[in-house]
Amino acid sequence: MQNKEIFDRTHKPVLQKEILQYLDPNSNENFVDATVSEMGHTISILNRTKPNGKILGIEWDPEIIEKSKLYIENSKLEERIILVNDSYINLKKIVAKYKFTPVNGILFDLGMSSWHLENSNKGFSFLKDELLDMRYSPTNGLSATEIINNWQEPEIERILTEYGEEKFAKKITKEIAKERKIKFIKTTFQLVKIIEKAIPFKYQHDKIHFATRTFQALRIAVNDELNNLNKVLPQAVEILAPKGKIAIISFHSLEDRIVKNFFKEEKEKLIPLTKKPITPLQEEIKINPRSRSAKLRVAMKITNNQ
Repeated sequence: MQNKEIFDRTHKPVLQKEILQYLDPNSNENFVDATVSEMGHTISILNRTKPNGKILGIEWDPEIIEKSKLYIENSKLEERIILVNDSYINLKKIVAKYKFTPVNGILFDLGMSSWHLENSNKGFSFLKDELLDMRYSPTNGLSATEIINNWQEPEIERILTEYGEEKFAKKITKEIAKERKIKFIKTTFQLVKIIEKAIPFKYQHDKIHFATRTFQALRIAVNDELNNLNKVLPQAVEILAPKGKIAIISFHSLEDRIVKNFFKEEKEKLIPLTKKPITPLQEEIKINPRSRSAKLRVAMKITNNQ
């Protein structure tokens, strides 16, 4: 199959069992998967909503959408999936456009897909030498190259500190500024070498790779991930049917904090179903180390007569 390397069915999506437990999809119910990615969660939910349950799947990356369409083409699933190449920031408009009601549940898996790291050639991974891009969508005007080469030092330091929680943000920023005066920084390995110069040697062999936080910060800034999350959550509550559920898998403390605070602020509209975030079991982490930082929070929309 043309897209076999993207949809590896031996690899389960993060917290799949828990997602099915909390969303509890039933026959003929409709769900929105706001972050389709490699369709792992999408397919598992569809299997629970036979025979007529549907999924509206949203994915910002046009290449993944095309691969997704190839995957479901001529399958029995095709008539039950609507795939949309857009950002979930437009969730309410998308649902209205496709007259997709009622919405019994919404899933946000905020993690970057394996495909983006391994196959996209967009510079998401510090382990591969690629052009620094990090855009989920080519329609996004801002790239990681633009930030690294053209942004003012205080702004670069700010995003490394806020989005990456990088304690050596100032040193890394100074090294970037020094290097870009000599040569345009355009590849991931160039950036990794710059970070390596800035990080004290004793911190270069921690359990987490020394470039992780900088790459995370750049990706968040390029795709405006935190602002987008803040903007979409009220839309999600609005389009949910009464007793509909919203499930959000986040991968770092900033995202999780946004979700936690939103659930608290919307206590007149939402009942949290998870007192504390659900995290992967050790057996899942062994199979998929990238799942180690995943946190799941779920809430249910309150009906008018509750």
